[in-house]
Amino acid sequence: MTVYVGVEDLCRLVGSVGVEAFITGIAARVESDFRRWEEFDKAPRYASHSPDGVIELMPAADRARFSFKYVNGHPKNTKLGLQTVAAFGVLADVDTGYPVLLSEMTLLTALRTAATSALAARYLARPNSRTMAIIGLGAQSEFQAIGFRALCGIERLQIWDIDPAATAKFRANMAGLGFQVTAASSAQDAVLGADIVTTVTADKAQATILSDNMVGAGIHINAVGGDCPGKTELAPAILSRGTVFVEYPEQTRIEGEIQQMPADFPVTELWKVFAGQAPGRSSADEITIFDSVGFGIEDFSALSYLHDLIEGRDDLRRLDLIVEPSDPRDLFGLVSGREAIQRAA
Repeated sequence: MTVYVGVEDLCRLVGSVGVEAFITGIAARVESDFRRWEEFDKAPRYASHSPDGVIELMPAADRARFSFKYVNGHPKNTKLGLQTVAAFGVLADVDTGYPVLLSEMTLLTALRTAATSALAARYLARPNSRTMAIIGLGAQSEFQAIGFRALCGIERLQIWDIDPAATAKFRANMAGLGFQVTAASSAQDAVLGADIVTTVTADKAQATILSDNMVGAGIHINAVGGDCPGKTELAPAILSRGTVFVEYPEQTRIEGEIQQMPADFPVTELWKVFAGQAPGRSSADEITIFDSVGFGIEDFSALSYLHDLIEGRDDLRRLDLIVEPSDPRDLFGLVSGREAIQRAA
């Protein structure tokens, strides 16, 4: 039987642990897994593109576990009352090939994206960073804010979205959580005085959310929204001025901000920074950029963290996802009824 964690289950688990602690737990697992990066089987995600969005499969595996995530990205969905991003994932045992966990991953992806973003910033942003600008206040924004406070000590948020309703939603969700929140009049206004800038917009378009003149010395940019071909947020000149860190170059060069740059544009792989094999920030004036597109090992880490968290619990559902005939070679006996007759006898 396969353990199933549905939406209500995950909400209950996050509530019992606390959002900050849950994000911190995932971040610790991501950091640990990235440090053993070379032990994983890795591949760019499979993506099926359509005019309205993309559907993707994201695999990763080590010697013990295999995982994959099914995820979409359809910006128009919000107008239909649907999620822009919807996902589920599976964690399986490598020795048998049997799934051990089936989980919702719309919420879990938001949590692990915030965890990875904040973890990267802990290595790349200036240590005294306390103010973050968030441009794009959709479903991911609150998780980013909480993750950056938990891992980086962010206290002040300068926010901007083209939709006033999104701004109101964000402010309502942040009320009482201890942040100093300022709603800016523009994206340019939001980044003034910010130590970290998170761009997390949803439109599937090559846009300029940050222009070159908006980025000063010492800023760390957490570029989350550009995550498929033809979708970017940063002016190319910013990339030329900064040091760019990526998850998996083979995937990021197709989907990330650096799709705008030459094929040999220099980048640093984030896992090497975590493992001490490459430097992170080298000076207070350096512009650092995490060109985040999401990678399967992060989902592996999130599912593994969740699997460890629920180990031994008996309050979660089990699914008969895999057949269990008395004779493993006799599948037909299940559909013919002969297996049931034999068991009854």
